[in-house]
Amino acid sequence: MRSLVGNRLPKFSDEESRVVKGSIDFLGVNYYSARFAEDAITHSSSFEFSYSTDNHVNLTTEKDGIPIGEPTEIKWLYIYPVGIEELALYIKRKYKNPPMYITENGIVDSNSSSLLKDALNDSLRIKYHHNHLSYLLNAIEAGADVRGYYAWSFLDNFEWEYGYTIRFGITYIDYKNKLQRYLKKSALWFKEFLQEDYVITRNPSLVSSV
Repeated sequence: MRSLVGNRLPKFSDEESRVVKGSIDFLGVNYYSARFAEDAITHSSSFEFSYSTDNHVNLTTEKDGIPIGEPTEIKWLYIYPVGIEELALYIKRKYKNPPMYITENGIVDSNSSSLLKDALNDSLRIKYHHNHLSYLLNAIEAGADVRGYYAWSFLDNFEWEYGYTIRFGITYIDYKNKLQRYLKKSALWFKEFLQEDYVITRNPSLVSSV
């Protein structure tokens, strides 16, 4: 970071460095999707340095016309479950395996369904969480210190960029009827998942629907 950002990076005193070093209790990781990355410096003759380009990469959602994963209702979220395993293992190698909590992981529904029964039938969300948990289990068994997993989200809510036009919740909120709440199929699946006798499929690529 020092070599890339240079004098735009604030400098810590020796005392500040001592206070910060090793001060975290755990690392919170939000994971939804992934990107292809390539070196931006060697692919641009007019590279401009700023906080948004300090990583020196171009990020894309497809390579040779092939998307990185299954598309969803919003353009930035492609389903790439193996990425959560790769990320957890990278953190394990790079940062001496700190305690990790997956603080957000989830998938979107559109808000276009006019029938409640259709809105509650979120089988793609079940597939998404099952597969991500399967790959996360691989990382744990390989030694990554993952201690918790939070699905985003418990309730449909106001998304910071999209408002009420999309839904991430495992519980459906009827915005037009006094905020009535209905459990989606994914909520019932999570209830089953939390039982002791639930078994995660060992080959998550085989899970197509639930």
